[in-house]
Amino acid sequence: MNTLTVHTRNASSKRYNALKTACESCLNANCLINRNVSSEQVALFSNEKTEITCKKGQQFIIEGAPVNGLFFILKGKVKVYRTGIHGKEQIVRFAKEGEIIGHRGFGTEEYYSIGAIALEHTELCYFSKDTLQKALKSNASFAYDLMLFYADELNRSEAKVKSISQMTVRERVVDTLLYINRKFKDQNGFLNLALSRREYADYAGTTEEQVIRIFSSLKKENLIHTKGKKVGITNVELLKREISEHNFYLDL
Repeated sequence: MNTLTVHTRNASSKRYNALKTACESCLNANCLINRNVSSEQVALFSNEKTEITCKKGQQFIIEGAPVNGLFFILKGKVKVYRTGIHGKEQIVRFAKEGEIIGHRGFGTEEYYSIGAIALEHTELCYFSKDTLQKALKSNASFAYDLMLFYADELNRSEAKVKSISQMTVRERVVDTLLYINRKFKDQNGFLNLALSRREYADYAGTTEEQVIRIFSSLKKENLIHTKGKKVGITNVELLKREISEHNFYLDL
């Protein structure tokens, strides 16, 4: 696995800035910064941010590394994970364009509690802690929206813990399929996120063998179809019905 180290205050970062995207022309309308900063501050952010390109499989946040800033996904897909007992990887969530990576450690912790890896060619906007803290202190609207973002994240996390603890293994796998379908949609009959069976297991909190068995059962029931790593949902409504009592609308 390739890893990427961000250097924001020396000449080595210059190679990332050649094709810098101005915040005011960014197409990610839901981006927290894009929604809140004034024209003058947008210009400041555009000048101070660092744009980074990651190849598929490249790690850009190392779990346990010092927190230096936040990453905003400009383009691409990312998996966020934590290391559990005996070094087992637990995928916390998948992220796409406009989402923030590394925010759980921002302002409160010295080290990242998660790691992050690009699942495909990914472009990131990186803002240092100093830059963001200056913006938060000078822009009440931005600070308030970030506070609401954190409150929403906490509510979703607590709801997920409650739901997952009450689900069977099959229900957790079904919930994972529906989550990916809601977030990344369908492309040519398959979920628009190609994951290994192990990655499905690492998100659902089970084993690769269990995922393979459950996928086999779901295929026999004509609820999903597969082609290599690709998985498509044949009947979304029936899958929803399986976990309706656990609130399948939960989206993290």
